[in-house]
Amino acid sequence: MTVHFVGAGPGAPDLLTLRGRDRIAACPVCLYAGSLVPEAVLDHAPEGARVVNTAPMTLDQIMAEIEEANAAGQDVARLHSGDLSVYSAVGEQVRRLEAAGIDYTITPGVPAFSAAAASLGRELTVPEVAQSVVLTRTQGRASSMPCTETLEAFAATGSTLAIHLSLHNIEDVVARLLPYYGAQCPAAVVLRASWPDETVLTAPLERIAAEAEGLPVRRTALILVGPALSPGDFRDSALYDPDHVRRFRGQD
Repeated sequence: MTVHFVGAGPGAPDLLTLRGRDRIAACPVCLYAGSLVPEAVLDHAPEGARVVNTAPMTLDQIMAEIEEANAAGQDVARLHSGDLSVYSAVGEQVRRLEAAGIDYTITPGVPAFSAAAASLGRELTVPEVAQSVVLTRTQGRASSMPCTETLEAFAATGSTLAIHLSLHNIEDVVARLLPYYGAQCPAAVVLRASWPDETVLTAPLERIAAEAEGLPVRRTALILVGPALSPGDFRDSALYDPDHVRRFRGQD
């Protein structure tokens, strides 16, 4: 028996990976985070599969479902939104599976920040403008932030910031970033990236909080800040420069 963790992507059902689809189709038990995973993804579950929405469940209850499936020799597809490498709570489940001697696999998914960048039509790294992307969040009820991981510390680098789970704190976010990025730095809020009701707002940093006023406070909102969002006249990368010598381009 194996638990197959699957990143179900940011929302659009067709952004599920082929491997993720096949994992779901092969498992007689499917546990999914119903508050964030679209129901259309469940169409890939086999007929007669036990499908359980874990949104209202505790970790102990989720593990009880897995242990029941383990006793019956049934593989489990465990679906989370986005990609499993960030803000997925997979780590605590894996820790329990390893302690119980239960096998597992992890199938990555399309992360929310990638879907948001696609909706904006922007690359988050631009030559000589920004070459780093910081995935972070602000402190919330569920977990505190390490004291060294502050918005100010990240902003000092000038990197593109992808700030998760923080729409409710957007005014504070803006106030803390303004001294580093400046009032006219491009910013965006992408709500439910890739879903049918996706909302995309863009504005200079000093106005983005006002633009976002009245949006429903949802965990699926992402705040993006940084000059790469509107880079202007930037240098082409060397990747396709005819004068750039690289391994896979022959020389005349």
